Amino acid sequence: MPIKQAAKKSLRQAGVRTLRNLKQKNRVKDLSKKIVKALTNKETAKIKEMLQAHQQAVDKAIKSGWLKKNAGNRKKSRLAARAKKLLPQ
Repeated sequence: MPIKQAAKKSLRQAGVRTLRNLKQKNRVKDLSKKIVKALTNKETAKIKEMLQAHQQAVDKAIKSGWLKKNAGNRKKSRLAARAKKLLPQ
């Protein structure tokens, strides 16, 4: 355990940042898993809304610095392409 005040504060900050990063990571992954599951089950009712929510979550992760810009754009693009291929026009 840290002894100095600065080290204690640093430990608290690291804990808060870890929780924030995990929350963003889980949100992005959960939304993408839900979309993939809906696509495999041919449930096309709410795919567009789910895709929009996923893109917003990825954009927020990029903005906060958890996800790099190109990685986020790649995630959005691949999921959208997969949805476009499976969704009826």
